[in-house]
Amino acid sequence: MSGDDQDAATSAQPVLRVVKGDPTPEELAALVAVVAARNAAAAHAAAAAARPRPRSEWGHPVRAHRTPHRVGPDAWRRSAWA
Repeated sequence: MSGDDQDAATSAQPVLRVVKGDPTPEELAALVAVVAARNAAAAHAAAAAARPRPRSEWGHPVRAHRTPHRVGPDAWRRSAWA
């Protein structure tokens, strides 16, 4: 590590800071795990929101342009050939 890298690493502000109390290392590890999981869930939700959702074909406008049903003998057979 060069001198500039060491200075940047030592002068960096901590992400979490204990203001009151004296937590054990296990309690700090649990807190870090919860914060990391929360950040990961937020990042996953943001990535999922950015992905386009597939369009439902049920309400597609093309479905409104179907041919009308024909009346008469063998109409059920001719309806397949619309």
